[in-house]
Amino acid sequence: MKPRGARKSAARFLVGLVGATTVAGALTADFLVPKTARQHLRNPRWPGHAKFHDAQYIVMSQLLGGTGLALLASGKGDPDRNLRTAAAIVSTPWLGMYGAALFPGTTLVDDEFKDQTPKVLGMDPNLFVATACLAALAAATGLARK
Repeated sequence: MKPRGARKSAARFLVGLVGATTVAGALTADFLVPKTARQHLRNPRWPGHAKFHDAQYIVMSQLLGGTGLALLASGKGDPDRNLRTAAAIVSTPWLGMYGAALFPGTTLVDDEFKDQTPKVLGMDPNLFVATACLAALAAATGLARK
């Protein structure tokens, strides 16, 4: 079994990794990388209001990820509580993907891109990344608890 300090370091690393992914992921995928951005903010077929909500998601993810990272790096307060709170904060956009998929009329991929969007281990790429991030956060909170 790892010493407590090593487990806490691993937990902080995992939360930090997911926090950084939360800050950069949506901006990168939905706006910067041409292949995926054309399915989102750079899709000329999307109405302006749909683009507004995607941009809102990007900014919200950056704010949540940045807040989680700042809390994780903070020297103030209880480090264990800060880690758990940071994990909860950065989990929000990833949990939100599952909730969004439940709304009527939503799809994980627009029909025009279904053939161009490969599954990752049998999962939609968005849900795969969300699941991986949530699993990392669950592992981190478990490591920090012991």
